[in-house]
Amino acid sequence: MTKRVREILSWYESANPGVRANLARMLNHGRLAGTGRMVILPVDQGFEHGPARSFAANPPAYNPLYHYQLAIDAGLNAYAAPLGFIEAGAAAFAGEIPTILKLNNHDLLSDESDPAPAVTASVKDALRLGCAAAGFTIYPGSLKSGQMYAELREMAQEAQANGLAVVVWSYPRGSGISKEGETALDVAAYAAQIAAQMGAHIIKVKLPTSHLEQPAAKKVYEETKVPLEPLSARVRHVVQSAFDGRRIVIFSGGARSDDKSLLEQVRAIHDGGGFGSIIGRNSFQRPHDAAVALLGQIIDIYSK
Repeated sequence: MTKRVREILSWYESANPGVRANLARMLNHGRLAGTGRMVILPVDQGFEHGPARSFAANPPAYNPLYHYQLAIDAGLNAYAAPLGFIEAGAAAFAGEIPTILKLNNHDLLSDESDPAPAVTASVKDALRLGCAAAGFTIYPGSLKSGQMYAELREMAQEAQANGLAVVVWSYPRGSGISKEGETALDVAAYAAQIAAQMGAHIIKVKLPTSHLEQPAAKKVYEETKVPLEPLSARVRHVVQSAFDGRRIVIFSGGARSDDKSLLEQVRAIHDGGGFGSIIGRNSFQRPHDAAVALLGQIIDIYSK
């Protein structure tokens, strides 16, 4: 147990030993073990975007076992997926990579104006499958956000009572927010704060732009001179918004992009004090060896 991991665990004062053990399990796994940084492979896109949009670019990725092996070969901290994908490899890969079970998912028939993901798995499923954590998506800005918060609170209480860490995907979206506002700095920081207030141990948000969405917030940002540039400064502000950096905040890799752009974003996350990345499409939509090489470069940046 490194000094840095002990420090991070100390921030979760109300967490029971089981939760802390599972946080340590993820923080001490893979090539970034002990650094306090994390790179996680999430593969919920098959459910959320459809199989062809997700896996046709790299057909071996249709096989759920492929993703377990990719996460292991790349030396990642954890692998996150919906129930079916986790179930498919839980026995074959038992103990080889910490897993995070996504308990709710958005699909193509969901209301895009005010989305509300469907609950698709349970805390009991996560325990049965030996997961380290349970994951849940919320959409601040949706008119149905209250429903999601209630579901998250119930899930988080049950998960923590059973020693599981809680990972929250906090993605602003809905009729209460513009498309540009979904990644605005003030909104991204607000999303991180909401997830922390809801009991998340690990928070996943999108990288923020310099746009400011809320008029009242914009006034404060301008008066207090919160920096909007560069990206590393925006990352630092989002992390600050999660209890002054006392919660693990990791950033989405987004849609597939070129290696150079992705690595620039990772450097900004590193320089801004972010805890790491959760890289899905930029991993499994590349051929296995190319993905392992790219993830290796990302890990090298976070290792410094």
